[in-house]
Amino acid sequence: VIKCKAAVAWEAGKPLSIEEVEVAPPKAHEVRIKIVATAVCHTDAYTLSGADPEGCFPVILGHEGAGIVESVGEGVTKVKKGDTVIPLYIPQCGECKFCKNPKTNLCQKIRITQGKGVMPDGTSRFTCKGKQIFHFMGTSTFSEYTVVTDISVAKIDTAAPLDKVCLLGCGISTGYGAAVNTAKVEPGSTCAVFGLGGVGLAVIMGCKIAGASRIIGIDINKDKYAKAKEFGATECISPQDSKKPIQEVLVEMTDGGVDYSFECIGNVGVMRAALEACHKGWGVSVIVGVAAAGQEISTRPFQLVTGRTWKGTAFGGWKSVDSVPKLVTEYMSKKIKVDEFVTHTLPFDKINEAFELMHSGK
Repeated sequence: VIKCKAAVAWEAGKPLSIEEVEVAPPKAHEVRIKIVATAVCHTDAYTLSGADPEGCFPVILGHEGAGIVESVGEGVTKVKKGDTVIPLYIPQCGECKFCKNPKTNLCQKIRITQGKGVMPDGTSRFTCKGKQIFHFMGTSTFSEYTVVTDISVAKIDTAAPLDKVCLLGCGISTGYGAAVNTAKVEPGSTCAVFGLGGVGLAVIMGCKIAGASRIIGIDINKDKYAKAKEFGATECISPQDSKKPIQEVLVEMTDGGVDYSFECIGNVGVMRAALEACHKGWGVSVIVGVAAAGQEISTRPFQLVTGRTWKGTAFGGWKSVDSVPKLVTEYMSKKIKVDEFVTHTLPFDKINEAFELMHSGK
């Protein structure tokens, strides 16, 4: 058993608490990782807020991390002690019908137990003050050591800077893949990206790499426009600058609508606007943002009858074990940006400040 620091969420709506936790050794087909760096994501904040129906407390959150394998359990063959790895919230077992189907990346092998905050045997590897602490998204990267299943880990280039590539565990991969895998953006096309946070910027990067000729960024926070243009946005607009609905503004700007649109916020009203901003006959709108539980999307069926397509994406459609090492290689060869997504670097005990920075859009 390893004793180390972790940020524990004891209950919903309260700040994280830095505690000493005990991390049990890995069982069969499990891997214990020394986490070197982690990022914060809106999904962590969503669960912490109490709005997540799958949220269990007390829990160690975090799903964008990178580290070094400390030890492996019985039967683990893909990684060994000392390997550099990124934990994966969507695993890839290679055996389930989802993994065998090229149309999806949603491995279901450990979905039920992962959603309940436990390892596949139904127990947790974390304890604190004598209490069992739940796992989160199969990763729990807000701990100096964590335990994951062997299908939830990608072995990556040992030369990769972990304080940067941890972002490939969720946000950057999600946005980039939404453009290149899910939408399959084509050269010369026109794109609209709603929400210019980390995921939205990654979508813009993907659209640019795919050869889009016009990329319109949409956000009410104008402080985000300069960064969006650095990533490839050709122009940025705010829905608050017009009395007309944003979809009407976009349809007028683009002679009938965009070829591809992306919702990167998790707001069902914006999801509708993103679909309706698409061009009749061929426009494709991808939902990337995660809406709160129980919310529903709506539009007039005629929008779809007249040739628009509504799609969704999780982790950008990447089959995780196969793709994350390749994404790291693309970063190392400067094909994709990663460093530019990092705005602040804080010590672990300032993790609550990181959430404050995220909530304030900084």
